[in-house]
Amino acid sequence: MSGSALRVGVIGAGWMGHAHARAYLRLPHHYPQLEITPRVAAVADPVERNAQDFAQRYGVENVHADWHDLLADPSIEVVSVTAPNVLHREIGAAVAEAGKHLWIEKPVGLGTSDARAVAVAVEKAGVQAVVGFNYRNAPAVQKARALIASGAIGRVTNAYVRLLTDYAAHPRGPLSWRYTLASGGHGVLGDLASHGVDLVRYLLGDLERLVADTAVFHQQRPIAVSGGIGHQGAVEDPNAATGEVENEDYLSALLRTRSGTRVLFEASRVSVGDQNTYGFEIHGTEGRLTWDFRRQGELLVAAGGYQDVSTTTAYAAPGDGDHGAFQPGAGLALSYDDLKVIECASLVRSIAARSPQGATLTDAVRSAEALDAVVESAASGTWVSLP
Repeated sequence: MSGSALRVGVIGAGWMGHAHARAYLRLPHHYPQLEITPRVAAVADPVERNAQDFAQRYGVENVHADWHDLLADPSIEVVSVTAPNVLHREIGAAVAEAGKHLWIEKPVGLGTSDARAVAVAVEKAGVQAVVGFNYRNAPAVQKARALIASGAIGRVTNAYVRLLTDYAAHPRGPLSWRYTLASGGHGVLGDLASHGVDLVRYLLGDLERLVADTAVFHQQRPIAVSGGIGHQGAVEDPNAATGEVENEDYLSALLRTRSGTRVLFEASRVSVGDQNTYGFEIHGTEGRLTWDFRRQGELLVAAGGYQDVSTTTAYAAPGDGDHGAFQPGAGLALSYDDLKVIECASLVRSIAARSPQGATLTDAVRSAEALDAVVESAASGTWVSLP
């Protein structure tokens, strides 16, 4: 493929950093028409074994323990930020101030002020940025959006959006940064509910107000004395010291969009029996749309009447979002990693066009505003209006 090379740095060599690296590598395979070819040239992670493993897998030249050193390299043009949430504001703003384009994971910091600070830095620097709201990229979600816009299900009246999973369901799962307000923010809100808010906004429009309830179901967790900490695993020692879980395991909320749609919204990181049970049901005056991430190539559609309407399965196909960049026909499902490649393509298109594409920092700010309102509502027990 002809075109210019784009030297990339990745800050954070954990699972998400690997997902970004794979997306950069795969981009030319699926988007040969793009005239910019990313090349991962640097990685920064304070854990040496993680950084070295990353470098070996992807042929990375420069390995840094300190992310400041990566940003000091003038040859790096774009940076992925996949570090812990508490670092997103500092690193994201520094990337922009260094004149480098930004691909940053959600949530962009620990609240609205963090997300807005990164957005301001990006705008001031004149660089491009995309945010890791990957579920909106699923071709079946794109199909749903098009059907809603076309009026296929009439006027949208109500919806149920859920993000339920079990990664924190084990009560002996170790106390990590994810469970503290200072490092992990508001737990399941930033981790999962941020995606849900983005899906609601993407499909149904901006939010007007909400009322919410939250809970911590596992209030104490054991403190791990050694070893890495991921989503899985448990501390077996029954005598291990424990610490307090400071942030939310569960959220339920009623949302109201500016167009008047009522939304029942639920997110949990401790839902036994659920593994990435993410999706939505959207009801209109003339139909219903249902999507489940675990069968992400399928959209259940009931339309064409008012009563006794059958539900059919519509398979994502070329013409639905970016499906055609990966598969030649319907019924061939995409993967989670494919959604990250689509996100990467949005970044490269943004750089080429010098204008935002895909999920932007404005979307991150709007999501953060909604989650801050959830915290306020859960504390007060009242409806909270959004900006």
